[in-house]
Amino acid sequence: MTFGKADSSTVTTEGERKIGLIDGVQLRRAVVHPDERGEVTEIFDPAWGIQPEPCIYIYQTMIRRGRIKGWVYHELQTDRFAITTGHLKIVLFDPRSGSPTRGAVNEIFLTERNRGLLTIPPFVIHAVQNIGDGDAVWINMPTVAYNHERPDKFRVALGSPDIPYSFDRGAGW
Repeated sequence: MTFGKADSSTVTTEGERKIGLIDGVQLRRAVVHPDERGEVTEIFDPAWGIQPEPCIYIYQTMIRRGRIKGWVYHELQTDRFAITTGHLKIVLFDPRSGSPTRGAVNEIFLTERNRGLLTIPPFVIHAVQNIGDGDAVWINMPTVAYNHERPDKFRVALGSPDIPYSFDRGAGW
């Protein structure tokens, strides 16, 4: 007798995701180098070929436990997120006409023990949720410096019916 619904397979036997990332989104898992003194984690190296535009503006963001920042998108800048502390769920939605992944939703989980560099291209709508027990901190290295007179940031309401995602239920429900 079976109750409920069986889970779908989400990773290959090699541990790779079966569902691809939204077109233009890149995720490079970080390598942590520990020793008896602590650890070092590289955040960004242009040699990786991930959005190789130079770092011209870098800032840090903190989000409190259980809170959500977003939905937002940019017309000009590409975001490059690297978590330093905490546990984040980053949700992406592709509304771009002509994109091969139009309508796709990605959930990316980055934590202080599962670090990575996440690149989010222009027009991909994104939101960040702190799913940990304390504050979460990440660094953004966007490809365009902040324009104080005309910010390249556009907001979409969290409950927008145009985005097929609910933070109450997640994408897998």
